[in-house]
Amino acid sequence: MTNDLTTQFNNVQSQSDQQSVLAQSNASREMEEVKGAIFLAKQFPRNYFESEKRIQDACKRPSLATTATYAYKRGSSKVEGPSIRLAEELAQNWGNLSYGIQELEQRDGESVAKAYCWDLETNVRQEKIFTVKHVRSARGGLTKLTEPRDIYERVASDGARRLRACILGVIPGDVVEMAVEQCRLTLAGQSEKPLKDRISGALSHFKENYGVTQEMIEEHFGYNASSFSEFDLAQLTGIRNSLKDNLSKVEDWFNKDNGKQQTSALTADFNKEQDEVKSDANNVPTEQG
Repeated sequence: MTNDLTTQFNNVQSQSDQQSVLAQSNASREMEEVKGAIFLAKQFPRNYFESEKRIQDACKRPSLATTATYAYKRGSSKVEGPSIRLAEELAQNWGNLSYGIQELEQRDGESVAKAYCWDLETNVRQEKIFTVKHVRSARGGLTKLTEPRDIYERVASDGARRLRACILGVIPGDVVEMAVEQCRLTLAGQSEKPLKDRISGALSHFKENYGVTQEMIEEHFGYNASSFSEFDLAQLTGIRNSLKDNLSKVEDWFNKDNGKQQTSALTADFNKEQDEVKSDANNVPTEQG
């Protein structure tokens, strides 16, 4: 019996030693990779002029420009900024950056992950550690995730916002502003009309051709049409093209009940006016002979 216990202890100790050696080996390999990346960054520093030129060229692509910013409603105001897609494009063309999302630990029902961005030239680093619950919101409830792929996608999705913040925290702000402005110019194209007129034309087109009111469009975006930007107009154009090519229906994008409520309100106002006219006509005094 004693020999069996001794054998089990030795096996456990052997496995522990193997895991320790493997962990040390991985840590040593990662350290050498970091040293190599820093060495190359010092040997081939970024050319700021070329980096900015590459970023400008990338932002001239309509496919990137249409997804370059995000926007959502917070209270009565509109919040917008560079998207994760634009942040990744900036990192790729800025050069000598190490960035990504890494799962540090997976516990029962949750994962601990890290988003980071490290400028290998200047040693400026942004890092955010966060916890992701293995659940997905669906139909007003929470569904527990058990499949590795679902958990990976949930960690990647939650990490995207942190990664965006890390990248934008390392790349100079004026470079980010330049990229957003170039994307805006790309979406504007060669149009000579002001943005306000083009938005008004788009709203009229939806009303005349699809019966979609301005209120329905504003409900879809979550803020007033007066706050629309080039990026919002580009999304609206994409919806129009989808409807034109019969790839989707009006109901896929807009709440028709909103339009009905607006129509009902207008009808009620009209009927009220007609009643007032009739009432005034009936109350007109007749001339006495």
